Amino acid sequence: MLSWSGGEEGANDWIGPLAIAAGCLCWAIDNNLTRRVSASDALFIAATKGAVAGTVNVGLAFALGASLPDGAVLLGTMVVGLFGYGISLVLFVLALRGLGTARTGAYFSTAPFIGAAVSLVLLGESTSSAFWIAAALMGWGVWLHLTEHHEHEHTHEPMEHGHRHTHDEHHQHEHDFAWNSDEPHEHWHRHEGLVHKHPHFPDIHHRHSH
Repeated sequence: MLSWSGGEEGANDWIGPLAIAAGCLCWAIDNNLTRRVSASDALFIAATKGAVAGTVNVGLAFALGASLPDGAVLLGTMVVGLFGYGISLVLFVLALRGLGTARTGAYFSTAPFIGAAVSLVLLGESTSSAFWIAAALMGWGVWLHLTEHHEHEHTHEPMEHGHRHTHDEHHQHEHDFAWNSDEPHEHWHRHEGLVHKHPHFPDIHHRHSH
């Protein structure tokens, strides 16, 4: 909706929407691949992705003739990157772990509209009808995720992994160390086979077929 200019330029009018759709496809593939490793250390995953992406982008910039900005601009950019990408990506990986790819992507995709809402209030920006239609569609998608009730009998196959957890219905195990608390903790642990029924999301313990 937001990338369509209304058809004034004929066939060229589709280049922007198709490019954005391709970008969304790449983001979806990246999210699904990241979800597969989301049980690992979220900070390590975010740092690795950031290091690779930063190296590639800076390399491309240098190849195109760009140069480093002065210290103040560089420091400000790094601070924005820390909060806007680094911490955000750590939280995104944790959300992938607990909510699955579709819900995490839907919730995260509201960020541009939140930024736009701030600009409307603080900067007095104007909007078109396409913006409000797109915002309504985005809100509808998030509402569908929030109101979905997914419950059925399912099977947990035996598995071993390590992540931060509490001793809930999915984590009933003994420890090789002294532990007598309900506080969250992290260690390598084993899940025995289990069949039960309860509402659930496609988190790291519910990746079953239907």
